[in-house]
Amino acid sequence: MALRDELLKPIWHAFTALDLDKSGKVSKSQLKVQDNFDRQDFNRMCWTLCARKNLNRTHLLISDEDAFKIWCIFNFLSEEKYPLAIVTEEIEYFLRKLTEAMGGSWVEERFEDYKLELSIKQQRLSAWELITLVGTGTFSKGVDRQTLSMGITEVFHELILDVFKQGYMMKKGHKRKNWTERWFLLRPNSISYYVSEDLAEKKGDIVLNANCCVESLPDKEGKKCLFYVKCSDKSYEINASDKKRKQEWIQAIQMCLSLLQLGRAVPHRESLQKRRDLRQKQQAEQEELELRMRELQTANENKQLQLEAMRKKLEEAAANAAEEERRLLQTQTEQQDRYRMDLEREKMVRQEMEEQVAQKSSELEQYLQRVHELEDMYHRLEDALEDEKRARQDEETVRRLQARLLEEEAVKRAELEQIHLHQQRAISETEVEKQELRKEGTAKENALQAAMLQLEQLEKERQGALEQYQEVVQKLEDAANNTRTWKHKVAHHEGLVRLVQPGSKGPQKITNWGPASFTEAELSMREKDWQERKNQAAENQ
Repeated sequence: MALRDELLKPIWHAFTALDLDKSGKVSKSQLKVQDNFDRQDFNRMCWTLCARKNLNRTHLLISDEDAFKIWCIFNFLSEEKYPLAIVTEEIEYFLRKLTEAMGGSWVEERFEDYKLELSIKQQRLSAWELITLVGTGTFSKGVDRQTLSMGITEVFHELILDVFKQGYMMKKGHKRKNWTERWFLLRPNSISYYVSEDLAEKKGDIVLNANCCVESLPDKEGKKCLFYVKCSDKSYEINASDKKRKQEWIQAIQMCLSLLQLGRAVPHRESLQKRRDLRQKQQAEQEELELRMRELQTANENKQLQLEAMRKKLEEAAANAAEEERRLLQTQTEQQDRYRMDLEREKMVRQEMEEQVAQKSSELEQYLQRVHELEDMYHRLEDALEDEKRARQDEETVRRLQARLLEEEAVKRAELEQIHLHQQRAISETEVEKQELRKEGTAKENALQAAMLQLEQLEKERQGALEQYQEVVQKLEDAANNTRTWKHKVAHHEGLVRLVQPGSKGPQKITNWGPASFTEAELSMREKDWQERKNQAAENQ
């Protein structure tokens, strides 16, 4: 298939040149059929047909032979698409090879400028444009024609004739055993040797296969830099001009033998195929990307149509919603006003909270000092509680005294009532009895006066006890006020502070002056006891 593709390219050039009316047809009289032909002769025949029409020899610095070699190189490096053209990457590869063959150095910047100029046009060249590019010396300025021709020939030998290496060396004969200088050409499967470098007279071939080997030989017979190629039937002794050339030839032959053993193609053909495969892969990726872009564009157009339909629906919905929006606008305005007022209130509350936070921060700074003050206040509060406790004990004593006086007063009143009843009964009796009773009344009046005096005395004592009780109550109230004042101070400085106070186990009675000294149950017992004594005194009279 590779040979067929290589032959199709020169045929295409020949048919294109013969197709004068560009109809895609050529008459049979213009074609010649040849059974056995050499590839180079076939290429020269096709070249003769097409060069006459397409080659412009004006300003060319190369011969027709060199132009033919460039044409063959173009057919080798061109893409397998028609019309044939060579891409930028292969142009750079060929020019780089040519520069190295001429012994020059490759200037990347010059080719980048040319590639930029070429990319503006078409990014590829035809065979005749490539011949013009090389023949006019665009990339070989300062190089004479002979050097350029030798460089073209060397690249032609490497790429087209598959010549790995060539040069003069001495070969030892098999019959006479004499040493003769020959021109050697190393190809992938053979080493050909000629009388001279013009390749006019071929003297023989060394056929290479996987069983061959090449080895270095020690110096002998006055010859240095010896090596030999050992094949299955013969061995060939060869003498290089120096050690460097000897090593280069041995390495080149070993490379050919390695390729034969591995069954691989020639390196430059393999690299060409890899570059083509890479370009095809990149082109396939580019086509796939373009296909995706077209699909995305189609999808985008569909989306645009959908969006247009949605836009129309949205416009209708907007028209329908305009009235609703107008109705909601007033409500929204009212809500905004309420929100604004709420925000203002919130802002004021926030300011107040910030002020409180600032105040709390300042209070926190004074916390340690207030702790000491609170400790002092605790001590004073304990003293005030002691005073309150003593005042309550005094109050209890006064209350007991007052209760005793009230009981005595009740007893006296009951006696007075009994006396008054007896007097009334005595008045209703006879005059005699009245006289007697007057005496008794006088006596009883005296007793009553004495009782009244005693009652007045008891009243004075009760008044004194009441005054004492008021003094005790005043003291208790002062102590309670003092206690409440300290409690207020402690709560103001420390927050939620609960004071531990003495108390009773049962429910405690609360008076106008604070907690009482006895409970409700005790008070009920006292009232019940007093009522019983009062009733008993009334019965006795």
